Amino acid sequence: MRVAIMGAGNVGRSIARELIAHGHETLLIERDPHAIKSDTVPQAEWLLADGCELASLVEADLASCDVSVAATGDDKANLVHALLAKTEFGVPRTVARVNHPGNEWLFDEQWGVDVAVSTPRIMSALVEEAVSVGDVVRLLTFQRGTTNMVELTLPKDSPVVGQRVRDLTLPGDGVLVAIVRDGQAQPPDRDSAVEADDELFFLIDERYERELKQSFAPAHE
Repeated sequence: MRVAIMGAGNVGRSIARELIAHGHETLLIERDPHAIKSDTVPQAEWLLADGCELASLVEADLASCDVSVAATGDDKANLVHALLAKTEFGVPRTVARVNHPGNEWLFDEQWGVDVAVSTPRIMSALVEEAVSVGDVVRLLTFQRGTTNMVELTLPKDSPVVGQRVRDLTLPGDGVLVAIVRDGQAQPPDRDSAVEADDELFFLIDERYERELKQSFAPAHE
């Protein structure tokens, strides 16, 4: 997979390293010459250019990318890049960083954003997750449709403790995608049982989040 990343700051370089470690071809686009630090991610391709200009994106051959990531600290630039990537170059998937929570509403499919990643939202969700056993905590919102990634820590007295994954009844179109147990992530084996204090990660329509919580809540609630 070929991935373009606009913004070669700490965030952009960290994303690039992770992608390269997983075998993906990565291009870092940066307009500030002082931020070009190719020795920090030598396996990546680097381009000194403005990721919000059509000519620069043509030079980057953005149309050949499978994913484009807008990772700068400027929300306006991230929106413009996502829009150009989607509408002018037909990039199948766009991911945009949201720096200021008040701008989240802009990061939708009208601006070419498939996935908006808001650091403040994620941090607040992790705080909630740390103190809210049994609550559904929304971690990520996908801009296409109404599907969210949510987390629920299974209470000790939940009626589903001990049930096999294949026997779990999820509302709507919910899908269990991962289980974190004792700090270790694992795929949901259909024949394995869920245990108390498991962190369960779901993809589910926002309309069914409340019903999901009720399905896993203790009977006395």
